[in-house]
Amino acid sequence: MEHHQQNKRNQQEGMTTQKKKRKEVAVFGNYRNYYGYRIGQDLEEDPRLKAMKKEWFEGKDCLDIGCNSGVITIAIAQKFNCRSILGVDIDDARIQDANWTLRKTVRSTKGVPAVVAKSTESKNVTGIENREAESPKKPASTDCTESHHVQEANLFDIVSFKKGNFVQNWYPGGNTSYDTIICLSVSKWVQLNWGDEGLITLFSKVWRLLSPGGVFILEPQPWNSYYSNRLVSETTRINYQEIRIRPEDFQDVLLDKIGFRMVEDITSSASGRKPGFNRPIFAFWK
Repeated sequence: MEHHQQNKRNQQEGMTTQKKKRKEVAVFGNYRNYYGYRIGQDLEEDPRLKAMKKEWFEGKDCLDIGCNSGVITIAIAQKFNCRSILGVDIDDARIQDANWTLRKTVRSTKGVPAVVAKSTESKNVTGIENREAESPKKPASTDCTESHHVQEANLFDIVSFKKGNFVQNWYPGGNTSYDTIICLSVSKWVQLNWGDEGLITLFSKVWRLLSPGGVFILEPQPWNSYYSNRLVSETTRINYQEIRIRPEDFQDVLLDKIGFRMVEDITSSASGRKPGFNRPIFAFWK
């Protein structure tokens, strides 16, 4: 009897060990279902969108660094009528998720009424706001400034995703520049994986890719969250000990060393946000 109980305990411990081994480790913050975790099922959209202004995106070429599954990228295209938006992520699996999210978003809005008031919106199952499509008889237009809502048929022309390590080796090619670049909850992972040097590279590269007068929207993670994730790899453990540029220093670095001319704390524009969305958000102008 005792031998049988011991075997049962050993089996249970083995199952627990296997579960631990199967636990996903997101070394770069590339969590699967990240937005589902942060947004939840009780919110219509990511609350951070409330902090963003339409004029930063309408008719503009935009870049989303660390786009994950593309939920924010697509939501920005729909809500703010940008001309184009590219989402870049280091994880190929997340890029596949993003392309799947894009296809699902377009499919979910097919068959809706052709003519609607500009304030009319539909919601798909992921909680992303969707504008109704115009009549299919009308040729699709890729110029988002011609109407007050994004034509769903054009989302494939407006939104795109690419795999790439923005810090180390990703470049858009040619003389490409962007009017607006967003970097939400990414800077911590840059520092943990590539140290302060990686952070400076991130900021400098954003500066170079921004058009004159462009805006950089940054959501840094708090320092205590660095501690929580310092042991996801040996690299992050070492880098954590050597980090000297804390999140509270980012403004000084971006203004005094990188060359941005102005900063605005836009966190208050998203008042009433739920836990998980109470981080400061800043807009920096080139």
